[in-house]
Amino acid sequence: MSLVVKEKTEVRLVFLGAAGVGKTALISRFLQDTFEPKHRRTVEELHSKEFDIGGAKVTIHIMDTSGSYSFPAMRKLCIQNSDAFALVYAINDPDSLEAVKSLRDEILAVKEDKFTPIVVVGNKTDRHGERTVSSEDVLSTVELDWNNSFLETSAKENNNVLEVFRELLQQANLPSRLSPALRRRRETFPQDGNKRPPMNKDHSCLISLGRGAGGV
Repeated sequence: MSLVVKEKTEVRLVFLGAAGVGKTALISRFLQDTFEPKHRRTVEELHSKEFDIGGAKVTIHIMDTSGSYSFPAMRKLCIQNSDAFALVYAINDPDSLEAVKSLRDEILAVKEDKFTPIVVVGNKTDRHGERTVSSEDVLSTVELDWNNSFLETSAKENNNVLEVFRELLQQANLPSRLSPALRRRRETFPQDGNKRPPMNKDHSCLISLGRGAGGV
C-alpha cells in the first residue's frame, strides 16, 4: 500500500503589522495592481483568489488585519487558523519594527512551531530619504537570528510586492508549479483599479495562470 501525499490546494496568508505601514497597499497592489496613497483604516478584510494551475484549482485566502491590537483573542484565532505570515513594518518607522518583533513572538507562541512560515517585509522604500531603519541590521536579525525571510518593498512603486507573495506561497507548500506561473503571468492579475473590496466581506476572483486558459 503506497502513501499518497497530496499538495495543498488551499492556503491562508495573513498580513500583520502596525497601523499605516502599508499592509492593505501591498495586498491591493498584488490583487488589483493599484495603489491608494491615502491611508484607509482597516478593520479586517478577507480576500480570496483562485488560481488555475495545470488544471488544478488553488485557492489563496489573504487576511488583511487592523493595525490596532485591541482584540487579542481575535488575533490569536487568526494566527491559529493561518498558514503563513507577512510581518510588515515601514522603513521610516522604528516603532513599527518593534511591533513586528512582538508579533513574531506571539505567532511562535500560538503556533508552537519555530519553523512557522514568516516573511518580514520592510515597506515604503520609496521614502528612502526618510529611512530610519537599517536594512542591513534587519536582514541580519531576520535571516541569521530568526531564520526567517526578509524583503524590502514599495507598494507605491510596485517594487518586490510579487516576491513577497511568492515567498509566502513557497513556504506554505503550495504546488511548486505556482512560482514560475506567478513570475511568467503577472499580467493576468485583475486590473480593475476602481473596485475595492467591501469591509469584512469575502472578495473572490478567478484567474488563470499559464500559457492560455488551460494553465501551465
